[in-house]
Amino acid sequence: MSPIERSPRSRPRLVCFFTPILLLLAVVCFGAAAYDPMAVSSAFTPKTVDLVVKDTARQRDIPIRIYLPDSRSEAPVVMFSHGLGGSRENNRYLGVHWAARGYVAVFLQHPGSDESVWKDAAPGARYGALRGAASGQNLKLRIQDVPAVLDQLQVWNKTTGHQLAGRLDLTRVGMSGHSFGAITTQAVSGQKVPLFGGTDPRIKASVIFSPSSPRLGSAKTAFASVKVPWLLMTGTEDTAPIGDINIESRLAVFPALPPGDKYELVLDGAQHSAFGDRDLPGDREGPRNPNHHRAITAISTAFWDAYLRNDPAARAWLTGGGPASVLQKADRWQKK
Repeated sequence: MSPIERSPRSRPRLVCFFTPILLLLAVVCFGAAAYDPMAVSSAFTPKTVDLVVKDTARQRDIPIRIYLPDSRSEAPVVMFSHGLGGSRENNRYLGVHWAARGYVAVFLQHPGSDESVWKDAAPGARYGALRGAASGQNLKLRIQDVPAVLDQLQVWNKTTGHQLAGRLDLTRVGMSGHSFGAITTQAVSGQKVPLFGGTDPRIKASVIFSPSSPRLGSAKTAFASVKVPWLLMTGTEDTAPIGDINIESRLAVFPALPPGDKYELVLDGAQHSAFGDRDLPGDREGPRNPNHHRAITAISTAFWDAYLRNDPAARAWLTGGGPASVLQKADRWQKK
C-alpha cells in the first residue's frame, strides 16, 4: 500500500492539488457551452440613481445615471457616453443588462452636445443646431468629462453614508459609447487625438459602437498606441449624416489597431440607430431586426466578463464559437 493510501491526511492535499487543474480542464472543454452572457436572474429589478458631477475647475455640471446591481459589494464599473443630441437616459437596454450581470453601469450626459441642443430649437433649426454641436470644442469637453466623473466616483466610493460607498471597484473600469460617444471613448482609451489628448489609465477595456477614423492623419498612426482591449461594433448601413461619416471610415479602425485582444462585429443591415433604443432622422422605413440588440448585448457582456472580471469561460466564449451562437449568417465577426 502506498504512503498516500495509508495516510488519510494526504488525501485532502491531493484533492486540493488537482482541483484547480480539473476546473481549468472543465473551462477549456465545457466553458464555451456552459457560459451564457444573456443569463440574468428573473428576480432582478433595475435600480437607477441620478446624480450630478460638479466639475468646479471647469464650472461644468455633468449629469449621470447609474444602474446598480443587486449586490452591495464592490463591482466593476462600466461607463457609457451618448451620441450627439442624446442623454444619460439613452441605451437603457444596455444599462439594465450590464447591471443585472453585476456591473455598476454609469451613463454620462455631456452638456453642449446633449439633447438640450435640439429640444429647445424650432423643428426647422434642429439639424443645424446639432451640426454646430458636433465641434472640436465639444469633443474636448466630452474627453474631459470622463476623468472628472471617475474622480468623483472615487470620492463617493469612499464617502461614508453615500449610496455608492463601497460599491465601486475602480481598479476594473470599462468605457463605452455610441457615435460621438464612440469618438469620446476612443480618445480616452488609447487613440492619439492632437491637442485634446485624454487617455485615462484607469480604463482597462472599451466597447465602441459606431467607431470612426480620424479626419486628419492616418488611422494607423492614430490607433497605434491602443494598449487596452477594444471591441468595435458597426453595421453595413451605419452612416451618420452629421459629420459625413461613412462605412469606410468605420471599417478602417479595426485594421489599424495593433494586434492582441481586439475584436470587430459588423451587423448586416444595421443602421446607425441599431445600437440605440430609438429611431433617428433618416432611418429607412421598416421594423428593426430584433436580433441586433441580442447580439450587441451578449457580445458586449462577454467582453466585459473576459476583460474586467478575467473570466476564462467568457474568454473561451468570445474567442471560440460563442459569438456565432447569437449572430445571423450575414453578420461578420473577427478578432486579432
